[in-house]
Amino acid sequence: MIRTWARGGARAGAARARRAFVFVLPGLWVLGVVGWELCHPTSGRLLQLLAAAPAIACAGTGRRQCVLLGGVCALAALVPFGAAEPAAGWAGRAMTCGAILAVVGASYLTAGRRKRLLRELECTREVAATAQRVLLRPLPARIDGMVLAADHLSASEGAVVGGDLYEVMGTRHGVRAVIGDVRGHGLEAMSTVAAMLGSFREVVHDEPELAGVLRRLERSHQRHLRERGRAEHPAGGAEPAGPLAEEFVTLLLVQIARDGSVTALNCGHPWPYRIGSREVVPVAPGEPMPPLGLFPLPEELSTVGCGRLEPGEALFLHTDGAVDTRDAAGAFFPLTTQLCSSVEAATASCVPSPSGVVGDVREALLRHSGGRLTDDVALLMLRNDRMRVSAQVTAGRAARCAGRGSSHPV
Repeated sequence: MIRTWARGGARAGAARARRAFVFVLPGLWVLGVVGWELCHPTSGRLLQLLAAAPAIACAGTGRRQCVLLGGVCALAALVPFGAAEPAAGWAGRAMTCGAILAVVGASYLTAGRRKRLLRELECTREVAATAQRVLLRPLPARIDGMVLAADHLSASEGAVVGGDLYEVMGTRHGVRAVIGDVRGHGLEAMSTVAAMLGSFREVVHDEPELAGVLRRLERSHQRHLRERGRAEHPAGGAEPAGPLAEEFVTLLLVQIARDGSVTALNCGHPWPYRIGSREVVPVAPGEPMPPLGLFPLPEELSTVGCGRLEPGEALFLHTDGAVDTRDAAGAFFPLTTQLCSSVEAATASCVPSPSGVVGDVREALLRHSGGRLTDDVALLMLRNDRMRVSAQVTAGRAARCAGRGSSHPV
């Protein structure tokens, strides 16, 4: 938390410094031009540079500052500096004043249009952010005794959602989670992401087995491609063709039962990491199946056992964008090393915080890539907190019972 406050304070201080610099820059420009003219007279020729000050004021501050500073510059252009040459008399100063006033008028109109466009952009961003939050909605901090944290980085500038997806649902069969990666990235893949997430949120409560959930997701994916094919090529038939025929989704389905046992079904997705109090262990119980959509699912689908998630242990799920991210030298992002560093830097409770680990990985990814991602990234962490909560509840009940017993002596 202290690091978060420090980072937030540094960003706020940098923003205030930038605003102050932009605010004083036009004044510094005027002072510089006038000072140079006073020290090295050019018979008013240098004063023509004062026309740039109103434009700078409009671009950085606002229209009122533009008009005020433009008036000051226009008056300064009329003041004779030094010995006036015949070609630089009142006529030359009047022309300079007129040029400054023309720049003021053009800058005023441009700033007004810019202000209207900024308002429209803010409204558009607000609508887009709301729609994207509905699609990839924020996860609650806790579901059925599991502490959660998730984050998403889109490769498309200005977008929150791209081609990666994740969701966690509490059901009577246990906590079920999905993480996936649609072919492609950015806004182009959002329709497939919406289809997958909508289907998962519905069928995860109905199907008693993960195999049934995966088969329902496959049918939803095929139906989505057929609908897209009919919409894009009305005369092309019902079956998807061309690029749509090559659309696929990598998926990892995970179920955590009440006793902590973990089962999974993997369709071409990276396996997760198991995170303990002081260790990070990759989970790779077997070879994954092909991505969803490339080939039909096999007749028999058997879930893969991933051991038991003990109290305080966590699973860290990610998409391949987290390991395929490169820096300027072409080196891949060291995800395992970063997870180990985050776990070692955990608090004295010896239980890594999901939000802390996910936040550390996010910041490290942005530093490694220089803020220029080439693929979407999804991060998801689930920590088993069931026994810890049960122990706290039991201790609280025992304390209340002891208090009642002592207040009614025999």
